[in-house]
Amino acid sequence: MKRFRRHGHESQRDKHKQDLYQFNKTVEHGFPHQPSALGFSPSLQLLAIGTRSGAIKLYGAPGVEFMGLHDENAAVTQVHFLPNQVELVTLLDDNSLHMWTLRAHNSMSELLEIGRFTLSGPPGAPPSVTRVTAVLAHSSGELLLLGTEGGHVFVVEVPGFRELEENNISVEDVQNRIPEDYVGRRNLECVETLHENPLNPRQVLIGYSRGLMVLWDLDRQRPIQHFLGTQQLESVWWMEDGENILSSHSDGSYCQWTVTGEDPQTEPEKQEMPYGSFPCKAISKVIQLPSKQGPPFLIFSGGMPRASYGDRHCISVIHSKTHEALDFTSRIIDFFVIREGVNHRGTIERDPSALVVLVEEELIVVDLQTEGWPVIQTPYLVPLHCSAITCSHHVSSIPLKLWERVQAAGAQQNTHYSKKPWPINGGQNLAPDPPQRDLLLTGHEDGTVRFWDASGVCLYPMYKLSTAGVFLTDADPNDNMNQGSEGEWPPFRKVGCFDPYSDDPRLGIQKIHLCKYSGYLTVAGTAGQILVLELNDEAAEQTVEATVVDLLQGQEGFRWKGQARLDVREEPVLFPPGFQPFALVQCQPPAVVTAIALHSEWKLVAFGTSHGFGFYDYHQRNNILVKCTLNPSDQMALEGPLSRVKSIKKSLRQSFRRIRRSRVSMRKHHTNNAAKVHITLHNSELLREMELAPVQRKIEARSSDDSFTGLVRTLYFADTFVSDSSHSTPSLWAGTNGGAVFAYVLRVPSLERRAEDPVVAHAAKEIQLMHRAPVVGLVVLDGKGAPLPEPLEVAHDLARSPEMHGSHHLLVVSEEQFKLFTLPKVSSKSKLKLTAVDGSRVRRVGVAWFGSRTDEQLESSLVVLTNQGELHVISLPSIKMMVHYPCIRREDVSGIASCVFTKYGQGFYLISPSEFERFSLSTRWVVEPHCLVEAPLQMRPKNPSSPVHRDQPDGVPTEHRCVCSCVIVQKPLFPSCC
Repeated sequence: MKRFRRHGHESQRDKHKQDLYQFNKTVEHGFPHQPSALGFSPSLQLLAIGTRSGAIKLYGAPGVEFMGLHDENAAVTQVHFLPNQVELVTLLDDNSLHMWTLRAHNSMSELLEIGRFTLSGPPGAPPSVTRVTAVLAHSSGELLLLGTEGGHVFVVEVPGFRELEENNISVEDVQNRIPEDYVGRRNLECVETLHENPLNPRQVLIGYSRGLMVLWDLDRQRPIQHFLGTQQLESVWWMEDGENILSSHSDGSYCQWTVTGEDPQTEPEKQEMPYGSFPCKAISKVIQLPSKQGPPFLIFSGGMPRASYGDRHCISVIHSKTHEALDFTSRIIDFFVIREGVNHRGTIERDPSALVVLVEEELIVVDLQTEGWPVIQTPYLVPLHCSAITCSHHVSSIPLKLWERVQAAGAQQNTHYSKKPWPINGGQNLAPDPPQRDLLLTGHEDGTVRFWDASGVCLYPMYKLSTAGVFLTDADPNDNMNQGSEGEWPPFRKVGCFDPYSDDPRLGIQKIHLCKYSGYLTVAGTAGQILVLELNDEAAEQTVEATVVDLLQGQEGFRWKGQARLDVREEPVLFPPGFQPFALVQCQPPAVVTAIALHSEWKLVAFGTSHGFGFYDYHQRNNILVKCTLNPSDQMALEGPLSRVKSIKKSLRQSFRRIRRSRVSMRKHHTNNAAKVHITLHNSELLREMELAPVQRKIEARSSDDSFTGLVRTLYFADTFVSDSSHSTPSLWAGTNGGAVFAYVLRVPSLERRAEDPVVAHAAKEIQLMHRAPVVGLVVLDGKGAPLPEPLEVAHDLARSPEMHGSHHLLVVSEEQFKLFTLPKVSSKSKLKLTAVDGSRVRRVGVAWFGSRTDEQLESSLVVLTNQGELHVISLPSIKMMVHYPCIRREDVSGIASCVFTKYGQGFYLISPSEFERFSLSTRWVVEPHCLVEAPLQMRPKNPSSPVHRDQPDGVPTEHRCVCSCVIVQKPLFPSCC
């Protein structure tokens, strides 16, 4: 029978959805993956980074961020801002040039791509003639000089990308006045660099890779002076006096040349090899800047002795008697120097302020005005992946007292940073102050937990916790990577925090849970270790004793083949201010901890692995209960994550079994329009036919001998009705990979007797889902259908007390369905299956609160991420599908696995090893950049004859991309909104 709905009801429901839910990807946190180019605008005070994937990202003052993406799937090789303009040019490795602008709209700036261009060259010319290798954005803001692989220099007018053929500089024009005996006269090779005379913008220096440099007059179209270098040229720097030029070379030397106008100059004024006469690596870039008092700063990258230090990534800074070789842990992409007080002519009025270095894995800013040249803490672009990220945990609405204590602990760790403010301060951050204080905690492979301020656009580091000190590892606690040996030459100093190596992979953090009300923290690791920590404002020396918990409970016939457990230090350890461990639970076998739960009011910690679960009383420091969930046929759970003796035969058999079942399921789907499916029940004997709605998928029955059925996926503490309907009691619920749910009733002593009387646990309920799908979430709903509040939340007057008069319900979320049970009888009330037929599985689930912008009333809903990368919002307690959105590519397995939800409808997931994508499902809570960049005061006046909107460059389609607040949208060319 057909069902009819009233249109008024439907429209009201749709309006309600629009008021509550809206999906946006808002901002990317972290360090850009695979950076390939760096640019800086002194007039705008903006930093630009291009990546190998074709992204272009701009950063100014904290909170000022823009992002654009080229249509071409090509790496950005160069980024150049037009001097004193709000435009920049990018060069891709497909030889295309792109023009971008920052245009104001509705009091906010948008990053727009307004043109693209590719050199065509003469007919029949080889590709090397037009292959761009060097770009000079002329100070007039009207010209681009493009040096090519074939040695030619093309002059292009911007912004229209019109080639000025009469101004091009050919190889023949340059070679005419070179002496016949000059080495390389007939083959100058590519144009390596182009530089403008700082005192005369009509003179340009062209540097060729074979060593020749030519001073060219743009007005008279002829060379003024030739500098006959013989070593392969790497870079050129024109000093501010306009009279001296530095060139760096492939043999590790640099030379100084004088601009005299006498042609040619056959020898440099001086030649230096900073690191000795032994063969050295190339100096890829050199800069010399005058200082107000004393000698100039000389800064160069490379030049290390090839045999001894050829694998080092170094930038050397020499000033007066101070000489340091800054040693980075990844390859140097580029660097520049920020100079304070630059006048309209570009003449320096003050000393160099900061050295900004982009390396492959982080951005490092060195303070050149403070003794010792300390590093300045960056407010963005912090490398989240200093050590590989292994898990994440988000906590919303942190109380001010806890926030300040974590801040204070972090400040004591960061005393080695410079006190100078962040030197890149372009643009205005127009975003309102964050409405609440949020923390994102990331666990890492090296056993650290890092606390990040996730309240706003900038993901700012607050505090770092290391768990390695509790255990005996190969790390030397006295090793300080920031200090070089006394008298070492070259004078190395380690800078940066990226460290991809872990002393012991068993230290890796797998689960984190922080109670924001009590300050208790629990972290669990790869080798079955669970640490309980408490926030302390003072340093403390203490011993952490381990409680070993046997999850196999002495069962015979089981042999652990995986990793050994970590050895605990027996002597006292000095822990700095911050979170300090006071209790340690060690699971045996030492398998990866797969689930934890912390209840700070009852002072209990629950933990689970692939073998079972238990819970620990950290107030009395003793274990309460252990439950083994291991299936006797599950040998894979005994082999451990590091074992290499996995049964190939069993793996193949399981794979073929799944394929066979899926084929049978598909045949039934095509032949049975009634959509009936047989589901194997727990005892494998009883069969039942279940009629499914047309929009629901068929559930695939799973065999009880599938691997890891005993793996514990979720743990949940609840004060609810388990034994009878008149008395609520503390309880623990555990869900496994085999579709089983275990419930235990807890007797927690009163506060007066808590230190003396033990906590007692009794098995109360056991549920076996018929389809045996893994249980990924458990939620108890109170008498009004609302999720139970967090521990201590009611005591702090931050949530209403749960409704205990009505009937409570248990929501069991498996990979394939959502099922609501009444308590305490545990009878099925309603269920919802995933609305897909393509094998969707629930991968992440969380409870979130949603509200409209106008109404203060909040509604709780379930937020779900599937293995297809789709987000679903499901109403509570009715468990009806409200909205769904595509979010992550289904192929991005690591992105889906890393997703974490917030309490207010936002989320984070890794889009690369070093970047979190932030998204929002809520109309009320959205964190995204709102910023304005204004043109500098010295911006050139517009030519009255030029149109207000620029001519369309050659080959540009009738659309361009408008990037506002990090969201790319399509708009017609030059729309009225821009």
